[in-house]
Amino acid sequence: MAENKQQKAKGFAADRGTERRAFQSAGAPSAGKKAAQKRADAPLSRNKPAQPKEKGRNAKSAAKTHPRAQDRKGTFNKAGQPSAESIKAGDRIVVTIKRIGINGEGVGYYRKKAVFVHGALPDEVVKAKVTRTEPGYLTGEIIEIEKKSPQRIEPPCPIYYKCGGCQIQHMNYDAQLQAKEEIIRESFQRYTKLETLLIRPILGMDNPWGYRNKAQLQVGREGKDVIAGLYAMGTHRLIDISGCPIQHPVVNRVIEQVKEIMEELDIPEYNERTRQGSVRTIVARVGQTGGKVQLTFITATDRLPDSRRLVEKIRERMPRVITIAQNIHKGKSPLVFGNKTVTLWGEEQLEESLGDVRFALSPRAFFQLNPEQTVKLYNAVQEAAGLTGSELVVDAYCGTGTIGLWLAPHAHEVRGIELVPEAVLDARDNAKSSGVDNARFYEGRSEQLLPEWVQRGVRPDVVVVDPPRTGCERPLLDAIVKSKPKRMVYVSCNPATLAKDCQVLLSGGYKIEWVQPVDMFPQTSHVECCVSLVRE
Repeated sequence: MAENKQQKAKGFAADRGTERRAFQSAGAPSAGKKAAQKRADAPLSRNKPAQPKEKGRNAKSAAKTHPRAQDRKGTFNKAGQPSAESIKAGDRIVVTIKRIGINGEGVGYYRKKAVFVHGALPDEVVKAKVTRTEPGYLTGEIIEIEKKSPQRIEPPCPIYYKCGGCQIQHMNYDAQLQAKEEIIRESFQRYTKLETLLIRPILGMDNPWGYRNKAQLQVGREGKDVIAGLYAMGTHRLIDISGCPIQHPVVNRVIEQVKEIMEELDIPEYNERTRQGSVRTIVARVGQTGGKVQLTFITATDRLPDSRRLVEKIRERMPRVITIAQNIHKGKSPLVFGNKTVTLWGEEQLEESLGDVRFALSPRAFFQLNPEQTVKLYNAVQEAAGLTGSELVVDAYCGTGTIGLWLAPHAHEVRGIELVPEAVLDARDNAKSSGVDNARFYEGRSEQLLPEWVQRGVRPDVVVVDPPRTGCERPLLDAIVKSKPKRMVYVSCNPATLAKDCQVLLSGGYKIEWVQPVDMFPQTSHVECCVSLVRE
C-alpha cells in the first residue's frame, strides 16, 4: 500500500481502548482456565520502557508496599492487603509478571485485576508505582525489581530508555521470539473457539540488528547541533537516533553526514512551534541490491535553501547516493510525505528486488523495511496458497503488488485490489519491471469488486489479505465467505485482530491449517503472521 496510508492505517491508534475493554470483567487466569480467558493486551505503542532499579530482594507483600494500607477501612482482603478497587494513582504495589503484552509491556495481576508495567519481564517480581487506574486494569512503572528475570539483558542502545522506538531490547533474543509466539497463542485462545491450533516455530533472524532499510527522521536542533530522530512519547522533545542499532549501517552513516552538511551550510530545520525554517524530515533508503541510497528531504517550503551546494557536498562525500529528492509538505497533516516530489539530482527511482521480483521505488513508494524476513514471510504465503499454476488469486489489500507479484509465476492469474490510486500505479509499474503479464491491479474496494466478479462468473480459487492493524472490514470477510474460495491466506501484523477475523472465517466454513509467525522487527513487540485456511 502507499507509504502514507501504511503509516496511518498500520499505526496503533486504531487499537487503543478496544482491547483494554476486554478486561472490564476479567480476573487473573487460573491454571485450569487460561485457555478460556477472554482478555486482551492493552496496546501501549511507542511507550518507552521504564529504566528499572534492581534490588534483587524477595518480594514483599502489597500490604507493606501500599502507602495507605493502614488508613483505609473496608478495603482489605483476608490477608490484610488493600483491594484492587481501592488502589489509586501514585500507590505502590508488588506484582508478579506473567507474560509480555501486545506492545511489549509486562502483564501481571493484582487481586485479579490486570496490571501493565512498562519494562517488566515474565517471572519478575516488581515493585511498581501505579500511574493509571481503570475499572478493568492498572498501569504502572517500575520502582525496583525484587526478583530479576534471567531473560533480562543490558540494552545495547544507549538511548533505549529515552527513545521508545524499541520495546523489548532489554530481553534476550530467544526470549523475544518465545514471547511473540505466546502473544499469538494467547490471541487465538482469547478470540476463537479452537481447542487445538498448529502454531509453527517463529522464523527469527540470525542477526537481529541493522535490518531496517529505511529511516524517516524528524529534524531539529540541540544548541548548534542538527539532530535527527523521533519524538519522545507524548512530547515534542526530539530524541536523536541517527546511530540507531536496528537501522542499516549505511542508512546511519548517510544520516550522520547529512546532519554535518546541514550544519556547515546552515540549512534551517523546520520549527513546528514558530512555523519557521525548511527541512522537516530526512528520509534515507538503502537498496538490498547493490547498497545504493535514495535520499529525500521533506520540506515545509517550496524552495530548499542552498540546494545547489547541498547536492554538491552530498555527491562528494556519499558516492552511494544515487537520488537526491525534495518532497514538499506545507500542511499540518501528521502524514510524513506531501503530495509533490521533485528530483534535485540523480535517478528518479531506486531499483530493488525480492527474489525474482523487481521493483522501481520512487521516494514515496512503500517497500518492506526488512527484506530478509519479507522473503521468509512471502514463502509462507506461497506455501499457504498451494498453487499449481491453474488458480485465480485475488490479493484483496494489494498495496504496491508485492505479494501478488510474488505469487504470479505460480498462478494462472492474479488480480490485486487497492483503494489508494498511487499504490495501484506503482503495482502496475512493478509488474512491468518484473516482466509479469498475468497480474492485473484494480483501484477500488475489495468488498465491492469481489462480489461483482463472482456475479460475472469470475470466482477466485485463492484469496490473500494483508490488511492494516485494524484487520479486515467485516463486509470484505462476508464477501470472501460468500465467494467460497478453496483457500484463504491471511497475513497480519496484529495478532488480536487476526484472531478475531479468523473466528469470522471459521464460522463461515473455513478451518485453519497452520499459523506461521515471522519476526519482521526484532527488538520491538511487533510480530507478523501468515495463516493458512482451507474451506471445509
